[in-house]
Amino acid sequence: MKIRKVLAVWTAKAACAICQYMGRQGVTWAGKLALMIYPPILQELAMEVRKKIFIVCGTNGKTTTNNLLCSALEAEGEKVVCNRTGSNMINGVAAAFALAADLGGRLDADYACIEVDEASTRHVFPHFHPDYMALTNLFRDQLDRYGEIDITMEILKEVMDSAPKMEVIVNGDDALSTFLAMECKNPWVTYGISEQVAKSDDREIREGRFCRKCGARLSYRFYHYSQLGDYTCPQCGFSRPSIDYDAKEVQVGDQISFRVGENHLVANYRGFYNVYNILAAYAAGKHAGLSLAHFNQMLKDFHPENGRMESFRIRDTAIVLNLAKNPAGFNQNISAVMTDDRMKDLIIVINDNDQDGTDVSWLWDVDFDKFSGDCIHSITVSGIRCQDMRLRLKYADIPSILEADVESAIWGRVVDGCGNLYVLVNYTALFSTRNILKRLEGEKS
Repeated sequence: MKIRKVLAVWTAKAACAICQYMGRQGVTWAGKLALMIYPPILQELAMEVRKKIFIVCGTNGKTTTNNLLCSALEAEGEKVVCNRTGSNMINGVAAAFALAADLGGRLDADYACIEVDEASTRHVFPHFHPDYMALTNLFRDQLDRYGEIDITMEILKEVMDSAPKMEVIVNGDDALSTFLAMECKNPWVTYGISEQVAKSDDREIREGRFCRKCGARLSYRFYHYSQLGDYTCPQCGFSRPSIDYDAKEVQVGDQISFRVGENHLVANYRGFYNVYNILAAYAAGKHAGLSLAHFNQMLKDFHPENGRMESFRIRDTAIVLNLAKNPAGFNQNISAVMTDDRMKDLIIVINDNDQDGTDVSWLWDVDFDKFSGDCIHSITVSGIRCQDMRLRLKYADIPSILEADVESAIWGRVVDGCGNLYVLVNYTALFSTRNILKRLEGEKS
């Protein structure tokens, strides 16, 4: 059996290398082949992690939170297994461990930081039970794949009940996530933001407006965005819990800063949602007993990758690539883009492949009206469903340029743009668009 384990590791490494040489990510194939050759490989390699295993779940922010947590652990001198690419289904999780193993099939790791797709937790948990789960939020996402939020919550409750010793670090500002933590038997702690930072747009889609205990409409003292905020049920008393890791003195603009206890954290990122990502990673590390003495230095050195506010430069054009795959995430992307008051070009790429969900009706729940400001130089729509995106903008009285080919759209804005470009993509457009930007950056700069 040892020979098959080694063969599985070798095959995974070879498959990943070949796929990357061909311009593909390769992680999913690597994990799939490893599991086919040696089905217990994930279970056995997970058992070789010397200390603890973290998983990160939730609709938005998994990849950034997971990578921040991994970088924080590495900054403390720990060896960490991590699926940094964001490949978060069973094959991607298996690949993270197989690719981290040496050629003898052995794993040298103190911790594992693994983001897991909510629906895939059912397939991952039979292989190992994590010590900690960071739960970021629960929003409506890809209805034709996940169904309504109730289904996602049922899946998460099932896997959480299967690992009763797993400790949950939950976003206390999200009524849905908090209710889930309360319903399960797992020990849990909270992170959140107790002070109102900015007035939330009243038109925003709010997923958790009704109490999960009694069905009454929740009353909010304030919203941060979507359903995140300070809530209480006037009928049964369900309410936002006390917050263990509370962000105070939050400042958002060209950079993010806030205080947690005695620690003042600063990061050169845009977007209010990144306060939650940083706070979740910090809370998970501290709750696990780490000092995180180098957390601020990690934030200074951390460079977002894999299309999460990732920066490129082609000729004289600065480009930011970011994933936007559901209404809540897209609205936060729009807010982050609009904090940049310079003139800017936008490219919006929408696909409808299986992993995206073929139902793109969610576009009508996004507040694209915010893109009607004077600082927008142009908006180009691209991808498989570019016509749907163009129609959505037409109903918001926003003109757009139609260019189905993503590379042509990017090059057009480099040649005839204002030098400041944001590219917002949904899921399956992410990797191919990132490859285009990397290639153009190398060829044309």
